Amino acid sequence: MSKEHQYQVLTKWTGNLGPGTSQYSAYSRNHEISSPKKQAPIMGSSDPLFRGDATRYNPEELLLAALSACHMLWVLHLCADAGIVITDYSDQALGFMTENADGSAQFTAVTLHPVMAITDLARAVEARALHDRAHAVCALARSVNFPVKHEPVVAGPA
Repeated sequence: MSKEHQYQVLTKWTGNLGPGTSQYSAYSRNHEISSPKKQAPIMGSSDPLFRGDATRYNPEELLLAALSACHMLWVLHLCADAGIVITDYSDQALGFMTENADGSAQFTAVTLHPVMAITDLARAVEARALHDRAHAVCALARSVNFPVKHEPVVAGPA
């Protein structure tokens, strides 16, 4: 029997500069993303190429962050279950989006570049293999219609 999980976020536009959307250039793309019981909202905008605020996260970055975080959380879980101790983990994720002539766009690929330090370097091959398992079970990687690759690096403790 499968379980269903429900998630909820509130996206609130905060960019009405007075005249609303009376013109394409008359409003800010700024918004806030919040969720019940969360400490602080995520401050969002559009990409600066689309009149957004470069100091705020845009939806493309949030998608990339979600894929990276989902993969990381699964790797941490799988390594903990396998008795592989991770002492440090980072990921410099990279996404590619193609903009079409009609103004539409889509992501075409994402590559995760996780770098993790483990206490027992003799288990590096096993740790790298758990990235494949994490990819196979990550709900977000399984839900997108473009390839999500990973190129993990496993190192000894810093």
